[in-house]
Amino acid sequence: MSEEKKTKTEEVKLTETVQADDVFNIDDAPVEKTVVKKDDMDDLPEDIKKKLEKNKIARNAKAKKSKSKKAKKADRKVTIGKVFINSTYNNTIITITDLEGNVISWANAGLAGFKGPKKSTPYAAQIITKIACIRAKEMGLTEVSVFIKGVGTGRESAVRALNANGLNVTYIKDITPIPHNGCRARKPRRV
Repeated sequence: MSEEKKTKTEEVKLTETVQADDVFNIDDAPVEKTVVKKDDMDDLPEDIKKKLEKNKIARNAKAKKSKSKKAKKADRKVTIGKVFINSTYNNTIITITDLEGNVISWANAGLAGFKGPKKSTPYAAQIITKIACIRAKEMGLTEVSVFIKGVGTGRESAVRALNANGLNVTYIKDITPIPHNGCRARKPRRV
């Protein structure tokens, strides 16, 4: 059998398996319908992964101690949401919400283990954006509108990290409050 005929028969077999199972992998063999996704947390630096694991263990221990009577919320599927980036001189906070404003996930520089002046860096903003995106993508989030508040150095890197982590950014708006002589000024200091 020539090379062309081999590839055509392989293509036919591949299309038959795809139609039958709707799933295929690189080896051209049918696969069970289990979602095999790469663990996104592997891309984070080791010290940040350790810090997040430590926080997770502490939260689980606390939750076991205080078993509340509240019923667990049903798993929500959110495809479109909003991202609020609050970037100050001292910190960067990322909050991802649905369209109604209910928080899906959030992260800040202290959560990721950054301390002192490192909390306001663009690198910290990039890392915490990745953490928040991983949690939000578990709920099915794909498309976001971005609202940026503040003048810190993590503004642009946070928006770039959103795009780099698989969220489609459709809208960017700067909502930094700007004073326009609305309040009365303080009296002058007497020396």
